[in-house]
Amino acid sequence: MASNRPAPEATLPPYGVPNDTDAFGAGEGTWEEWNPTAESVRPVRGRHRVAKQRGGIGRSSTVLGVGVIAAVGAGGIATAQDKPRVSISLPDAIADSLPDAESLPGVGSLMSDDSDTTDLATAGEAVVAAAPLTSAGVTTADAQQGTTDAGEALRARILQQAEQQQDAADAEAKEAAEREAAEKAAAEAAKQQSAAEDKAAEEKREAEAKAAEEKRKAEEAAAAKAEEERLAKLAASYAMPLSSYTISSTFGQAGSMWSSGYHTGLDFAAPTGTPLKAVHGGTVKSAGWSGSYGYHTVIELEDGTEVSYSHQSSIGVSVGQKVSTGEVIGRVGATGNVTGAHLHLEVHTPGGDGIDPAAWLRGKGLSV
Repeated sequence: MASNRPAPEATLPPYGVPNDTDAFGAGEGTWEEWNPTAESVRPVRGRHRVAKQRGGIGRSSTVLGVGVIAAVGAGGIATAQDKPRVSISLPDAIADSLPDAESLPGVGSLMSDDSDTTDLATAGEAVVAAAPLTSAGVTTADAQQGTTDAGEALRARILQQAEQQQDAADAEAKEAAEREAAEKAAAEAAKQQSAAEDKAAEEKREAEAKAAEEKRKAEEAAAAKAEEERLAKLAASYAMPLSSYTISSTFGQAGSMWSSGYHTGLDFAAPTGTPLKAVHGGTVKSAGWSGSYGYHTVIELEDGTEVSYSHQSSIGVSVGQKVSTGEVIGRVGATGNVTGAHLHLEVHTPGGDGIDPAAWLRGKGLSV
């Protein structure tokens, strides 16, 4: 083990007496080899200390400096950029027992291969640059120039976080606005689609109603045409009993002149002697005098309907005779219970019920 110079004993002068020796009273005397032992080392206490070495930085100072800078960079509560460099040396007995700085995790990469010492400022810059907490929002130029500290870094980090939060809020607001606009557009599109569907449905209903109406009209027209054809065909086989006449009394008309209290037929007023024609072909069922009816003729049609002609002045057919449509069967008169010359026409169903002769004639295609 290397030897150090022996520590001189202190010989302080009395108070107030000048002394030419140094702080330890050594003066400029000669030095002898001194090997420290347990007995010789123990008294070296009190005001006597080993003189600090100046100039170089050992491995131990590098390790301690890097640890300080790493702690400052990780916590963000102090900075070593503006602090003066500190050199620490230890006796060789302690220094030799320390581990190699290059073998420490995270430190060996900061040291060069050809040098056992690393500049404290360079290591500090590397650690600060790698510390995300204190370097947030700090430019590289600021870090290199040392114009920032932990407070400034924290302020920059807070501002950066505030800006990020504001950006996130703006992005969220923008996304919400876009989502609202999309929902509004979708609702408007759905509304327009619904309106279009309603309009199409309404147009369809109108078209169907129009088609149904046209169909109904066509059917009615066809039915009217068929009825017209039927009536025309019937009219060819039916005829009015008089060619010229005036309706003087209608069916069902009330009055004291009729024994039943109402009129049971249809009266055609015409001059006496006007020819009477068979309304439709049939067989003469009766012909002769019939009390209040005067001269009276009844013709039975093929379907059993009976048509009677009353108040005739003369009868031109006999019972059992076949007659055809429009054939003259007698003449207008004023016989029986009458007030003037006219034809009293009655129509009875096969069951014997009296019906309105005017309606029956119209049903046969004749105009009364």
